[in-house]
Amino acid sequence: MAVNRRPNPFTIKKPRSVPPAETGQEAAFLRSLGENQAVVTVRLLSGETLNGWIEYYDEKMVRLTRTDAPNLFIYKEQIAYIVEAEKSEPA
Repeated sequence: MAVNRRPNPFTIKKPRSVPPAETGQEAAFLRSLGENQAVVTVRLLSGETLNGWIEYYDEKMVRLTRTDAPNLFIYKEQIAYIVEAEKSEPA
């Protein structure tokens, strides 16, 4: 005769929830850099490094404003990372 036991609640594995695809932190970070005109270093997937400040961004690209070279529109998919430079003076 089979005994019908309740499962132990401590051994039941619950499925983990999937993390959100978008947290809004990227937009907040880019907004703060643009508002402060903070000098940033942008490293591209190709290995090229660019300096300037972020004047504009949207979901697909970033505009990097530079004083010593032409301004650039860079697709986000080509960016490896963006980091604030040591000095926060306008580029």
